[in-house]
Amino acid sequence: MNSNYDVVVVGGGAAGFFTAINCVEKNPKLKVVILERGKEVLSKVRVSGGGRCNVTHACFIPNELVKFYPRGERELKGPFHQFCSGDTIEWFDKHGVELKIEEDGRMFPVTDSSQTIVDCFLSTAKKIGIDILTGQSVQEIFRGDNYWKVETNHQTFKCDKLVMTTGSNPKMWEMMSNLGHTIVDPVPSLFTFNSKDNRIKDLMGLSAVASVKVKDSKLKASGPLLITHWGMSGPGILRLSAWGARELNEKNYQFLLQVNWLNDKDFEETLNLLKDLKDEHSKKLVVKFCPFDFPKRLWENLVLASGINAETKWADVSKKQISDLTMQLTNGQFQVNGKSTFKEEFVTAGGIDLKEINFKSMESKLHKNLYFAGEILNIDAITGGFNFQNAWTGGFIISENI
Repeated sequence: MNSNYDVVVVGGGAAGFFTAINCVEKNPKLKVVILERGKEVLSKVRVSGGGRCNVTHACFIPNELVKFYPRGERELKGPFHQFCSGDTIEWFDKHGVELKIEEDGRMFPVTDSSQTIVDCFLSTAKKIGIDILTGQSVQEIFRGDNYWKVETNHQTFKCDKLVMTTGSNPKMWEMMSNLGHTIVDPVPSLFTFNSKDNRIKDLMGLSAVASVKVKDSKLKASGPLLITHWGMSGPGILRLSAWGARELNEKNYQFLLQVNWLNDKDFEETLNLLKDLKDEHSKKLVVKFCPFDFPKRLWENLVLASGINAETKWADVSKKQISDLTMQLTNGQFQVNGKSTFKEEFVTAGGIDLKEINFKSMESKLHKNLYFAGEILNIDAITGGFNFQNAWTGGFIISENI
């Protein structure tokens, strides 16, 4: 097989395929190969979104979209003005894949199957003559005068342009580091919090819209909080984990989490509300009468944690107990010890330092004709289709430039 190519794409995932296909569609003369170390390509696409593939998010304003990226927010503004979620929808539509929007803004193929996306990429790549080689593990990358040489466990490839879309692969980061690139150490992002607190014991499956904050830190978020058998999860917690990926790693995932179960009500407002209740509903049992729209069993646990027993009526609640209950509701402190992976999401914060990338072209500032897209860069997002959107945008810009 001829191993001279115009473009070698290392990594057969979302970003790799999108880059390769767009390159050849814009310039059919280009000879392009995708090298994948695994036995099959697009394996992460196949399992993403529970096997449905969360292609992108229905957020169409670049300056709004960037707010979902804890790392990459500033850098992605320009790229998203070139290729945003609306362009993604149009691209897939042109390639025979219709997408639909779910209530929370996530977008999936109407078939609800990631296989649709995999088939679209594979058939398009085949139709336009892209070579796809699996079982190709890159051993060395060599920079010539005006070419790149890529040595795998099987053969040597020579090319004009080299595109790296290898995701969070430590071996590839090491190779890029040998070429002079700075690698920001990888740490996990998107995880749930382990907490063995009695107040949430046996309440798994309950959820409330809450605001959460890491004590003695600027980290805070709000959104649905889900109680699980190991602690806390849900969008609010995942958001906090993404924005706090580095800081929480430094704390070794041991910290105090402050939870306001009433989300936007503060201490004073809640205290006054409870005092009014004491007068109006004096004969009712505190544990049975919850004035807020959140899980009854959680209310019962918080009431008991305030030192109010199950037989106490509102009339008999002391000032201190009302104050303690207000504290439990608006500023409950929970000890977090460790983290758990969220479903099958494996998002890493870390990768190639963004200062070394030209975001107009996604080209390395250190080496001409070396490009990066996807999670090999120090860019990551919260869950909801944003990590894929970063891959599509990067791949599109590289193809425009090549």
